[in-house]
Amino acid sequence: MSSSHTFIGAVEIGTSKVSVLVGQHTGRELAIIGRGECPASGVIKGTVVDYKAASDCTHAAVEQAERDAGERIDFVFLAQTGSHLEGFYNEASASVKAADNMIDRDDIRTVCELAMSKELPAGRVVVRHLRRPFRVDGRLVPTSPENLVGQRLEVGYWTVHGQEQRLADNMHVIRGFNLEVRELVLSSLASGHMVTTPEERQHGVLVLDIGAGTTDYVLYRDGAPHTTGVLAIGGTHLTNDLGVGLRLTHSQAEKLKLRFGRALPHTRDKAEKVWLDGNYSIGDRQFPRHTIEQVTSARFWELLEVVRRKLGNAFSPETCPGGVVLTGGTAKLPGAAECAGKIFGIPAHLGETPAWIAQDLRDPGYHTALGLLYYGINSHAERAPSGRRRAGFLGSIGRLFSST
Repeated sequence: MSSSHTFIGAVEIGTSKVSVLVGQHTGRELAIIGRGECPASGVIKGTVVDYKAASDCTHAAVEQAERDAGERIDFVFLAQTGSHLEGFYNEASASVKAADNMIDRDDIRTVCELAMSKELPAGRVVVRHLRRPFRVDGRLVPTSPENLVGQRLEVGYWTVHGQEQRLADNMHVIRGFNLEVRELVLSSLASGHMVTTPEERQHGVLVLDIGAGTTDYVLYRDGAPHTTGVLAIGGTHLTNDLGVGLRLTHSQAEKLKLRFGRALPHTRDKAEKVWLDGNYSIGDRQFPRHTIEQVTSARFWELLEVVRRKLGNAFSPETCPGGVVLTGGTAKLPGAAECAGKIFGIPAHLGETPAWIAQDLRDPGYHTALGLLYYGINSHAERAPSGRRRAGFLGSIGRLFSST
């Protein structure tokens, strides 16, 4: 491997699959040179419940990606999800110190530190501080307020925090493969950055990443993440409902969901039947298509209503002209965008990747991994050569790995 090249891994350990991409930054271009994928095991709703099983499938995906790339990964950006992740908003204000009221770096540092200073309960650590735009004397400032004139500087942060041990478990899966985790990235931010444009984020847009075990969401305003969250509800819950209602195994219910499930009912004829396998062999059975659609649509509708309630006053149709963008494997359910449009009262559509992404990676199931890679390569390119410093969380959690 050439010493002038850095090969970055993007790892998403999901409920249904582990996805790994390998990327290389060439000048100003993003080159995706390797991909690996393995069915997930030992992970439920974004949480590692069986370390060995989760490690085995993750390592298989990493090895496949490295073979595909023909290179070894130097470090990893790791997606984070799970219902243990929570967020809160805290803001602070400070008087400008200079006699001429010109804002300097000390003023900015002071107000930012005040806004990020809220303490967390024991056992929880900060995963990400998301800064909202500054305000100078009540006026929104979309960029840095340095050298502007004003008497009062304000800023707020949406702070995402999680259970220390659960985050450590996710990192340990990667470290067990002798790889460095450069940074933890919220799944919602990774996928959100991939399927929205700067203009949409500036005007206001909501992104819903609906996976198998979790639904991650991020609401953008004024060009920055405003609110994020995670629900422990996803496509697997639609499958479970079908299994219970129709007395099917999980694999049988999953097959029916993928073939005939819908986010909104479509079939009017209650007598219409569909075959489980369609090969008319012994054991093949028929089921009412209308019932399948009713079951899947009821759960999907409920999922989106929970997101709407969680957002509360942070969301309003008037402040979200960019609409709703859906991504994640479950977002491919027919009628998903139409359902979201009805619940949120704004246009909704399935997210798309930029045109330079290869056709075989444009599936919504890859949007999070792509966003991780895009974030990782650009973050690495902006760092100084000595920038192998860790994020605050990675430093604080280091004691959990003192034996490694």
